[in-house]
Amino acid sequence: MQVLAVHPEVVVAKSVKWQTTCTVVHHGDESFVIDSPLYPEELESLPSLLQQMGWGLSGLLSTHADFDHLLGRLAFPNASLGVSETTAARLKAEMGDAARRLRDFDVDDYVQRLRPLQLGDVQALPVPGRLDIGPSALELVPSEGHTHDGMAIWVPWANVLIPGDYLSPVELPWLQEQGSRTAYLATLGRLKPYVEQADWVVSGHGGPIDAARALAIMREDVAYLQALGDGDAAGRAALPLARRDRRMREVHAHNVARVAAHEGAR
Repeated sequence: MQVLAVHPEVVVAKSVKWQTTCTVVHHGDESFVIDSPLYPEELESLPSLLQQMGWGLSGLLSTHADFDHLLGRLAFPNASLGVSETTAARLKAEMGDAARRLRDFDVDDYVQRLRPLQLGDVQALPVPGRLDIGPSALELVPSEGHTHDGMAIWVPWANVLIPGDYLSPVELPWLQEQGSRTAYLATLGRLKPYVEQADWVVSGHGGPIDAARALAIMREDVAYLQALGDGDAAGRAALPLARRDRRMREVHAHNVARVAAHEGAR
């Protein structure tokens, strides 16, 4: 796991799997761990990381309900977990799904864990809204499209945007089972003012990038998603140069089928 401080009060840990990011934000005497790495040894290092920084944990935050963003509970089993109201509703509707998907992941990668994932009590946060941290507050921004739930997090004193699985330098826009092309485009529009003033954007996959690169990715993603809505031409939508490997072509094929089934039925 790679660890990088993008600000004296913002530290990013990047997992070796899927380049998944976990961001620790500190202010005053409070700290939040946002999203999570994947492997047991990475998770086990998080308490030591906070201890080395001299930061106490106030709680966990997850940008959305995909299992790879919920594993902070394994590192901090007694910590509160805050999510958007849409994510809380999804977790309730999909009771046990994250734990099942983690078990499948562990079987595929031969991973052994000391205990199963148990989310326990989840705190639903109003989004859009603000979450107090020390003398300031995190800004919570709705972010649907990749999934039908979620929130991006703006760290105003550090000019850092944590958008969840948007603006990734390594992944195409991915319309999951209940994702939406139009909602994804709306989220990108909602995030643009934050990106324009950001020093760093920390996507859920790929590590920190600066605002110029994030804006370039945003332009590519908007063009790609607009092309996906172009009927018979959707399958020929141009993939960004840095995101057209075998796996991203599989994601593209999934997106084409998703848009055809969802938008073609109207």
